[in-house]
Amino acid sequence: MAAGRGSRYGKLKQFDALGPNGEFLMEFSIYDAIEYGFDHIVVITQQTNVEFLTDHLSSRLPKHIKLDVVAQELSDLPEGSSFSGEREKPWGTAHAVWSARKVIDNPFVVINADDYYGNSAYKKSADFIKNNTTDYALVGYTLKDTLSEHGSVSRGVCTTDNANNLLSVNERTKIEQLSETIKDLDSGLEFTGNELASMNFWVCNPSLFKSIEDDFRTFLKNDSNIKNGEIYLPFVIQEMLENKKIGVKVIPSGGEWFGVTYASDKEKAMVLLQEMSERGDYKAPLWN
Repeated sequence: MAAGRGSRYGKLKQFDALGPNGEFLMEFSIYDAIEYGFDHIVVITQQTNVEFLTDHLSSRLPKHIKLDVVAQELSDLPEGSSFSGEREKPWGTAHAVWSARKVIDNPFVVINADDYYGNSAYKKSADFIKNNTTDYALVGYTLKDTLSEHGSVSRGVCTTDNANNLLSVNERTKIEQLSETIKDLDSGLEFTGNELASMNFWVCNPSLFKSIEDDFRTFLKNDSNIKNGEIYLPFVIQEMLENKKIGVKVIPSGGEWFGVTYASDKEKAMVLLQEMSERGDYKAPLWN
């Protein structure tokens, strides 16, 4: 997903040159996915970026990789639905995924373009897909390892049973590391930091599109949602879980995560990518 506006970052961070040779952060995710057998890349972005991103990636990806660059557009609504009033920003992460419904017909992974997930996440998700054609999964990360030094972040905090089945994922929108604790400043809840957090790395199948469409229809009927409301992917999956439509296995990533929520996160990301390149974790330049 690369359709965000970068409101806290200050510009379109998805296309910022963070890699040692000017690569976007998403290119490292694409590289890792290809390494573990994924052969179809779908990028969801704004309409104004479709041509640029298609040219950029098609000139770099191996020839056997299928690429679709899809626009998330406000006018893309369920048949028979409409809205009135003004709206500028996208409809949210669930709608972003739904935008790709016409080009996906197999189990798939959803990620954020502005996060680095580590190659173990792609290995584990690929193994899960090979053995599970109907179930869903979430690659989880330890909460304390996903915070920013430069401000609050939004995280989905997971609750699981003893078999790592997801029971709930609760979106906490203002989590921050304070001097002695980790706290969600909106709800007042405190965390140890050892909780598993969702970083929007989901393993899904096409049944998701119908659930998103149903929820989106309901969302559009509420006029209070039209100006600024968003339909979030974790909320849709949570509803599917509660209605026993799916089971979701939580897979601890076992790897490193970092992201670029704020502009101040950029330097750290560039240093880490440089270090990984120097260690030989990635080729330099990334693509031949």
